[in-house]
Amino acid sequence: MENSKFINDNFINYVSKVSPRTNEVRTLFRAFWVGGLICCLGQSFRMLFENVFSLSDDVLAAYVSMVMIFLGGLLTAFGVYDRIGKYAGAGSIVPITGFANSVVSPAIEFKTEGYIYGLASKMFVIAGPIIVFGISSSVLVGLIYYFIYNVL
Repeated sequence: MENSKFINDNFINYVSKVSPRTNEVRTLFRAFWVGGLICCLGQSFRMLFENVFSLSDDVLAAYVSMVMIFLGGLLTAFGVYDRIGKYAGAGSIVPITGFANSVVSPAIEFKTEGYIYGLASKMFVIAGPIIVFGISSSVLVGLIYYFIYNVL
């Protein structure tokens, strides 16, 4: 038992020596301004669609979401979103474009395995659990809402 603690301590010391040091303030600042910039871009599209095309409510939200998802997927396909992610860290994965990136990245990576076994099956490796949980929880909440307001 004493030997395993010694090995664990040695391993932790080794990892701390070879791991790169991070500047937390710089990392937080980058995440904040890049995530904020992505959100400002989405807000700009919202204002454009609202004022130029006179869209409102759900239609407006749907169009803005589609544009942001498209841009996230397009930037991922060209390799730009990966560079943004390396620079900004979590600031690039929080907005809706990060979700698009998590769907497109595995699809591009596994495209060489074919369209069915590669692209189609690996597309939702990262985002799949999120989609399943979101759908399942929304159905559950919808059923609870239905029974509370219509049955009781």
